[in-house]
Amino acid sequence: MPLSTASEIHTKLGSLRGKYESVKGKDTGVHAYLGVPFAKPPVGPALRLAAPGGLGRSERLCDGCCQGNGFHSRPSGCFRRHRVLYLNIYTPAKRPENAKLPVMVWIHGGGYVMGSASTYSGSALAAYQDVVVVLIQYHLGLLGFLRKITPFLDQIQSLKWVQEHIHNFGGDPDLVTIFGESAGGISVSLLLLSPLSEGLFHRAIAESGTAPTYALGQDLIANVSGCSAESTEKTADCIKNLDMETILTIAKFSLITGGHFLQKSPSELLLQHQLLTVPFMTGVNNHEGSFLLAQVRHLLTNQQPPSVLHAGAPVYLYGFQHSPSFLKDKRPSFVKSDHGDEIYSVFGYCFAVSHVQLSSACSEEDEQLNKIMMSYWGNFARTGSPNGQGLVHWPKYGEKEDYLAIDAKNQNVFQGLKKDKFFIQYWEI
Repeated sequence: MPLSTASEIHTKLGSLRGKYESVKGKDTGVHAYLGVPFAKPPVGPALRLAAPGGLGRSERLCDGCCQGNGFHSRPSGCFRRHRVLYLNIYTPAKRPENAKLPVMVWIHGGGYVMGSASTYSGSALAAYQDVVVVLIQYHLGLLGFLRKITPFLDQIQSLKWVQEHIHNFGGDPDLVTIFGESAGGISVSLLLLSPLSEGLFHRAIAESGTAPTYALGQDLIANVSGCSAESTEKTADCIKNLDMETILTIAKFSLITGGHFLQKSPSELLLQHQLLTVPFMTGVNNHEGSFLLAQVRHLLTNQQPPSVLHAGAPVYLYGFQHSPSFLKDKRPSFVKSDHGDEIYSVFGYCFAVSHVQLSSACSEEDEQLNKIMMSYWGNFARTGSPNGQGLVHWPKYGEKEDYLAIDAKNQNVFQGLKKDKFFIQYWEI
């Protein structure tokens, strides 16, 4: 079959037909399988408030090519009401028959109230780094959290699906990296603290979001609603008795978990060293908010117990400083790297030829940084270290508080992320 022809993959749940997507700068692109269900849709009274369940076998050939029309667009006809438990898979078109490639599972941001897998493309990252990229969709909104905290259980279910089926797409279930930004980064760090995550992933990257940040959400909800923040159960019981207008007013705030997803609060779990010891990478962008920086430093400070810094696995910290050229006319000149700017480079959007459309062409600097970021992230997925040939060495975070400052022109190692003035310059203007 020609590489440009739609490929068909057979799994024990049924068959899927993908589509070919080319990638700028690569001789061969990827096969994309879009809108692939990983759990039963929560339709009907019995399932509407239930945790996600597994799938049964389908005898028909499914067309896994449903997709939106562009960045931040909402696909029409693909994700109908309740049809949110889906994922998009990108796998290199030219791969050995029994390939066991690293798998990178992306958890999108959006404050748990907005965002979708369909606003991203994993084509360039998959093609340039020879990895399988999986983009997951999960329940959003405060009412979703009242459904037995399904956003996180959705994520767990998607990772179980990856463990069972990703080998059909050339992925190695024993080499899975979860990565996410903002709320997705918070999800990543919370998944590190959940006993339900055991064996489901092997590296983790939290971009601009960590578990301590998420704890703030419960206090915000308590303040706005007047409900107790003592525990998830008490908060949820209180909110269920509020009128709908009040619920919708506070729906933009996130609700901290409890019960069987997290046995205790994130801070307690960290203090007691109850977390998965997998290689961990995290960082912030220099002009996205000092509160995010404070939370990252709180997570990694030397005053934290050995369960965090010396958990038995390497930790890498970064500070992203680049402002994409195609965004400079859309923001004040003093703003460098805003919230989410690193995503364009992590996914290599300068090279994506898909539904993701940038507002203007990338500069040479943008393209070079795209390749650098994809290499760091891809290396981390392969080996647990971002370092590789042709890249500035990125040291582990430790007593010296080393971090890598990443810009298009330079990547430099510094110490003490909070101490660097460029991280607070914006707030002094």
